[in-house]
Amino acid sequence: MAKIDAFFKLMADQGASDLHLVAGSQPVLRIRGEMERVDYKAFEDDELRAILYEIAPEDKIKIFEETGDVDFGYEIPGLARYRANFFRQKWGVAAVFRQIPSKVLTVEDLGLPEICKKFAMLHKGLVLVTGPTGSGKSTTLAAIIDYANKHRKDHIITVEDPIEFVHQSQGCIVNHRELGTHTKSFAAALRGALREDPDIILVGEMRDLETIQLALEAAATGHLVFGTLHTTSAPKTVDRVIDVFPANQQGQIRTTLSESLKGVIAQNLFKRVDKKGRCAALEILVCTYAVGNLIREAKTHQLPSVMQTGKRLGMQTLDDAIMELLKKGWISPEDAYDKSIDKQKFVPFLKTPPPEF
Repeated sequence: MAKIDAFFKLMADQGASDLHLVAGSQPVLRIRGEMERVDYKAFEDDELRAILYEIAPEDKIKIFEETGDVDFGYEIPGLARYRANFFRQKWGVAAVFRQIPSKVLTVEDLGLPEICKKFAMLHKGLVLVTGPTGSGKSTTLAAIIDYANKHRKDHIITVEDPIEFVHQSQGCIVNHRELGTHTKSFAAALRGALREDPDIILVGEMRDLETIQLALEAAATGHLVFGTLHTTSAPKTVDRVIDVFPANQQGQIRTTLSESLKGVIAQNLFKRVDKKGRCAALEILVCTYAVGNLIREAKTHQLPSVMQTGKRLGMQTLDDAIMELLKKGWISPEDAYDKSIDKQKFVPFLKTPPPEF
């Protein structure tokens, strides 16, 4: 048993999502969104390096020594998987570990809306799950892939950095590929995937022009592609995809996106006030004919009003989702106000309205 495993056991006992180990500091756990120090001595740089290197593959240590940061996956059978990131900082080495539950939560477990099941059963197109870092994008995507795995008979390929949730093949064959270990880049893996007879492709992160271009191409040529972006709303997601391309290509990309995009889920995580845990507010855009027209005509600023009127199709704005959680008594008015888009709506719920109101 590696020395660091005791901290992972503590994470599980405390219900923490992240573990921070930093030279010159005590260990810190993120519990329900807040950082809490562990009653343990501060690490010396050499001591922490030895603890970290004990669990890192040789090739990852080499990359870390050369570049100053590295990502990889680590698993304790029967406990959980972890996404590890090592980096150098002023006082020496540091690492952050994000816990990935060994059990994939289902659409029902997470209380996701029915439209998520429909996204899982599409035959082609692009579905994007977006939100800030740590907003639960991977968990939502894993639930959608799990639903497809159970209800379809197809080939699913996931490309991640590193592999997070592991799906056992059920109705589908599931192949997991990891950056650096099984492929050089998202783009290289996507190019390869098109020759590997996939029905569903999951792209862990659409972070550059080439990856986005290939994902759009795959979606337009009869594959169902799921991807993630670090955007905060559905309209901003559409703009982000288009803005990645040079100005002279944006007209053509608008047309391609208007035909290929099937849905956007933009989410935000909230700390629950009624019990321990967190919950997600989801903004959902379903790409109808009207939405396709707005994308093609560069009128993405009108998308929120389409989401307001498209509730029967499963659409909802982020503010409506936040308001629903607030009225259920699950989240605090302050948190709702802080993460909302139209803040005016949430001012009446605040005990002390901010000065601007």
